[in-house]
Amino acid sequence: MEIKKNEYGAYVKEVTPVNNLWMDMGKAFLIGGLICLAGQAITNGLADGMGMEKEAASAWTSIALIAASILATGFNWYPSLVKFGGAGALVPITGFANSVVAPAIEYKTEGQVFGVGCKIFTIAGPVILYGILASWVLGVIYWIGGVMGVI
Repeated sequence: MEIKKNEYGAYVKEVTPVNNLWMDMGKAFLIGGLICLAGQAITNGLADGMGMEKEAASAWTSIALIAASILATGFNWYPSLVKFGGAGALVPITGFANSVVAPAIEYKTEGQVFGVGCKIFTIAGPVILYGILASWVLGVIYWIGGVMGVI
């Protein structure tokens, strides 16, 4: 029994990846920063270069970043970006678009209804659910604070 525990411990050490926290944070900062830089460049180009209003330019920037993420997911480039940049690629709007498109691509062979329709929100669904729940809880807290005169 003790030998199996030692063998298992050695196996776990062998297959567990060793991460450098500072390197991982640096990569996330780099990738997230590059995505944000691209977004800012698009916004500036639309607002300054094409004379678009700031709000309209921001909306078109979001659409462009989502489209770029969808294309990168479709060409299987986004997983490599996530593997390198970690949370830096997952947190921005591009990561959310990827989390919706990836299951749709993966399950498209099962058909439009039972494949794409049923599986499209398997990754993004919990994000939407807990985002709405957190918004509701914070809204109730804000409302109670307003009623009590605290806020």
